[in-house]
Amino acid sequence: MGVHRRPSKLSRARAAAVPVSALTLAAVSASVLAPGAAGKAEAATVSVQALLIAASKAGSPYQWGATGPYRFDCSGLTQYSFKRAGKQLPRTAQEQYNRTRHIPAATRERGDLVFFHGRGGVYHVGIYAGDNLIWHAPKTGSVVRMERIWTRSVSYGRVNG
Repeated sequence: MGVHRRPSKLSRARAAAVPVSALTLAAVSASVLAPGAAGKAEAATVSVQALLIAASKAGSPYQWGATGPYRFDCSGLTQYSFKRAGKQLPRTAQEQYNRTRHIPAATRERGDLVFFHGRGGVYHVGIYAGDNLIWHAPKTGSVVRMERIWTRSVSYGRVNG
C-alpha cells in the first residue's frame, strides 16, 4: 500500500479561489464524475452538488468515524458532501436513512443516497452516480472511490432540498 497524501495547499487554494457553479462543473465533467450526461435541471440540485463534492474527494483515505475534509467513513462522506452543498444530514448511515424520503429504484437519480441493508439495519451509505454506480468511502484500508453497487439489498433515499 502506498502512502496516503493530503491534497497540497496549492490545489486546495485553487479549488477555493475559483468559484465554479455546480451547473458549470456538471456540464464540463459530469461524464467523468457521474457517468451519463447530467441534465441542466438535475445539475442545479443540492443532491447533484453533493455528488460532485463527494467525487472531488476521490482518493481520500477511509477512517472509521471521520467526517472530512481529508479522511472519511461512509456516512461522514455523505454528511460532508451534503453540508458543503447546503443541506444538513445526521451523522450515521441509519440516521441518514431515517431522515431521507425513501424512493423506488426506478425513480433514483444522481445524488440520491444508496443505503445498504443487513440483519442489523443499514450498515453502509453512498451517493448514487448513475449507471448503478456510487461514490463512497468503502472500508478500512481503502479510499473514497466510485464503485458498482454490489448487492440487491439496497434502498434509495432522496434528500429534500
